[in-house]
This record gives sequence, C-alpha cells and structure tokens, in this order.
Amino acid sequence: MSGAGRQAFDVAVIGAGAAGMMAASVAGQRGLRVVLVDHAQRLAEKIRISGGGRCNFTNIGTTPAQFISQNPDFCRSALAGYTPRDFIDLVERHGIAWHEKHRGQLFCDDSSEAIIQMLRRECDAGRVSWRMPCQVLGVDKGPGHFSIATDGEPIEAAQVVMATGGMAIPQLGATDFALKLARQFGLKVVEPRPALVPLTFDAEQWKPFGALSGVSLEVSVSCGQGKRKTVFLEDLLFTHRGLSGPAILQISSYWNPGEAIALDLAPGQDLAQALLAAKPGNRQQLDTALAAIWPKRLAEQWLATAPGQPGAMRMADIPDKTLRALAQRIHGWSLVPSGTAGYRKAEVMRGGVDTRGLDQKTMQARAVPGLYFIGEAVDVTGWLGGYNFQWAWASGVACGRALRAA
Repeated sequence: MSGAGRQAFDVAVIGAGAAGMMAASVAGQRGLRVVLVDHAQRLAEKIRISGGGRCNFTNIGTTPAQFISQNPDFCRSALAGYTPRDFIDLVERHGIAWHEKHRGQLFCDDSSEAIIQMLRRECDAGRVSWRMPCQVLGVDKGPGHFSIATDGEPIEAAQVVMATGGMAIPQLGATDFALKLARQFGLKVVEPRPALVPLTFDAEQWKPFGALSGVSLEVSVSCGQGKRKTVFLEDLLFTHRGLSGPAILQISSYWNPGEAIALDLAPGQDLAQALLAAKPGNRQQLDTALAAIWPKRLAEQWLATAPGQPGAMRMADIPDKTLRALAQRIHGWSLVPSGTAGYRKAEVMRGGVDTRGLDQKTMQARAVPGLYFIGEAVDVTGWLGGYNFQWAWASGVACGRALRAA
C-alpha cells in the first residue's frame, strides 16, 4: 500500500486506524485530495485484535455520559452528528453480519477484518492515496500549507489530521506522536495515563490472593467520594498480580494513584441476613455454605484469611457477630492498588490533547488553522464496551465533513 500518487494534497491524515480511515474516507468522498499516512506494516492492528478478534465496533447505548474528559461537553456535538445507528447502517451496506452482546455491545459475527476492509473500501471510494508503511519524521506549517517530512518523499497538504491514537498497546506500534506534535504547535495536553487497564498490588499484600488467579465473579466496584464517586456492576477477575475483568477495567479509568477502591463481592444480597437465617441447627461447615453462593476457591481462601479462620466451623456454632463481620467484609472490601499493568495491558489512553483548545464541531485546533486532532489522541476516553470506537467514528466524521478543498 505504498502507491506513488501526488505529493500535494488538500488533506494529509496521519494514522490509518479507526478515526483516521473514517476521516479520510469522508473527506475523500466529498471530493478532496486526501493522503493517508501510517508507519505500520499491517493496517489497523488495534481494530483487528479488538473484541477478541470480532471488533466491538459500537454500543447502541452511547451517550456523552459514558465518556471521561476534563471538558465533558466537548464530545456532545460529534456524537450527536454521527450515531451508533449511522455506523450500523454503514456496516449493513457492506453486508457485514453483526450481533448484540450484553449492555448494547455490538460485534461482528465473524472477524474484525470485515470492519478493516470496509473502511479500506470506503477510502478507496474516496480515491484516498496511501503511504504505508511510511514514517512521519516531522510536521511544519508554512504559508497556506503544512510540510510533512517522511522516510520517503515529503508531502505537502493544506490541512493535517492527527489520528495516531494514544500510547496503549505499544507492542502494536502505539506512540505519543500526536501529543508531541500538539505541544510543538503550542497546544496543551492533559496528562496521559493508561486506562481500561488491570490494577496491580504490592506483592506481599497480594500474596493471600494470588492463588485465586482465574477466579471470576460479578461485583460492584467503586472509587471516589461524594460527587466523584463512580460505581460499576461488572465481572471481576483475580490474577497473579492483582485484579482485572470488566469491573476493574472500567473503574481503572476513574481511579487515581493512592486512592482505595471498594468492592462488594456479593452485590444485591444481604449476606448477613442469609447466613444468620441459615445458622440454626445447620451442621454444614461455613466454607461449604459460602461456596453455595461463591466460587468454591474464593470461599475457601477468603475464610482462610478471616479472623479466627471460621471456615472449618459448623454454621450452628459460629457466633452471630462473626457472621455479621464476615458479611460486612465481603460487602465492603477496601484495598489500595499499587498501580496499573501499564500501557502494554491498557486498552486505551486517558488524557491527551486538551479539547478546550479544539473546536467541538470540527476537531480543528483553534490556535492552528488547518490542524485537526481526532480519536484517542484527544482527551475523550470512553467506557469499556464499544464506546471508544464510536468516538473514533464520530470524531472522524465530524472532522471529515469540516475539511475543505485547498
């Protein structure tokens, strides 16, 4: 995909991922001369691996409430201008079969490769030129145009769209190039950090729970206080180093270093009442009774670390206060993560180009006419479940519609 093409363009889109291909295809189909530049050998690897290889391409419940940003209203215009239904229509026009999983998450029936090829065909319909693999070495602004130095031939374009994403999954080629370029042109950047990422714990602190690796259950997880408090009801997964699963990935986007997270390991139940009601004349051991509502390994390990180790005691012999204390700990397990598993395990980057310096309708930098930032590169981070792809599509379309012929 390294065709020659012309070197002077209306638009150069840097980054051929979800947002970049969307913006390029929309602008190209409006008649603009567009070049799409990417350093990768293989197209759209992050789309390819998403959703277990089936691409969770949107969420039908998308609203601005599922996005995190220091400027929370910024995403409203783009999300309203290109909805999940709009993307579904595109998917269906290309004959791609899809299905809904829980909580509005939409996936391809077959491979995520179908979405990649759909976007490629949309770019081809807009006569988009490709430079791939092509490393961008620098971008400078001259009178009326941008000059883009590459490891191949230089490119001139009236407008530049930065769609290089964030720093999550560096093993697939993710970099901070968009943030460096933003700073070069005087734009502010909200401090980036891994998001939708497992949480880790001090090795000694986690020692009693490391043996639970692979155990999963539904929990309620929260962090923050007062108006900052955020709660998710999702599945949790124990790992050798800490906690993962949808519940933890979701809360990780809100968690701040040094802050505790609170876990209710039996949400929707009154565990104290259930244990006390089961107590009279019950000759079962407590670990057997608890294993009826919990994964057995978790019940055994939890009771092994409980004060007095009541697991081997018969239910009928256990004091009421011991059962109440056990239930209270299960419903309110508070612990402080030591950190996250980092960008290698993160699904997205939180933070990015400060959206207060961008136009919410066009994604253009207010201080640098002709320079645009879209997708994960900007300070808009969605929840787990297809929301970040919907932001990529919506911000790409908003930008693609705003670009103009030179």
